[in-house]
Amino acid sequence: MPEKVDLYNSAYSHYEADVYRQVRIATYGEDLGQTSWVTNEESAEIPRILQLTPNSHVLEIGCGSGRYALQLAQTIGCSVIGIDANAPGIENANSLARAGNLSDRLIFQHCDASQKLPFSDAAFDAVFANDVMCHIPGRQSVLHEVFRVLKPLGRFLFSDALVIGGIVSHQEIATRSSIGYYLFSPPGHNENLIRQAGFHLVDVNDTTHQAADIARRWRIARDEHREALTAAEGARNFDGLQRFLACVQTLTEEKRLLRDLYIAQKPA
Repeated sequence: MPEKVDLYNSAYSHYEADVYRQVRIATYGEDLGQTSWVTNEESAEIPRILQLTPNSHVLEIGCGSGRYALQLAQTIGCSVIGIDANAPGIENANSLARAGNLSDRLIFQHCDASQKLPFSDAAFDAVFANDVMCHIPGRQSVLHEVFRVLKPLGRFLFSDALVIGGIVSHQEIATRSSIGYYLFSPPGHNENLIRQAGFHLVDVNDTTHQAADIARRWRIARDEHREALTAAEGARNFDGLQRFLACVQTLTEEKRLLRDLYIAQKPA
């Protein structure tokens, strides 16, 4: 069985390294510190979908390096709180906020989103989570917490790249899970959990094709920088991540694993 490999610690601890910046640009076309399956087009749509304004208070669950939250604060003018369980990511995110003189409306906290969120009821106008819900235990409890901290008519957006669309072998599941804790979802399960938490389900979009393309470009970009990345990560970890990305590409291209984007709204 494939051994565990590190993606997030190496990505965030080497965030400023030029080779990682080059890989992100080659993969996504723009460097937002990404380690997800979110395309630039999807990123650009998030403010519209969440109906953000300069007066909005926004929560990002799984903020990673903080670069996308920084972009929201700069372009929309809204206030953003980002939470993540990865300490190097939070450290990097707070450094970005200080460097951009945005600490007054951009806050990052080390937080376990599987526990009760450290925020008051109806604190946020919008919440979003890009490709992180599959890492968090107790999804129903997480959805109830998001519902609690959202204001009436507030919107919640999240993506799940592990919706089962076909037959997946135990070897493929092991490789797809080699970078950490994962939850795989049967079709329709997220929709049911969203409604059970009290939300109105606004829309569901299939973004599987885009995820497959990102996995392909990410794998190729890393391979082109094999020497520098091997020096930073070690040969075993580099090879493990390449197997992981190849597995993601295959499973999504064949639509045996789907990536769906969910948009929900808290009723008035």
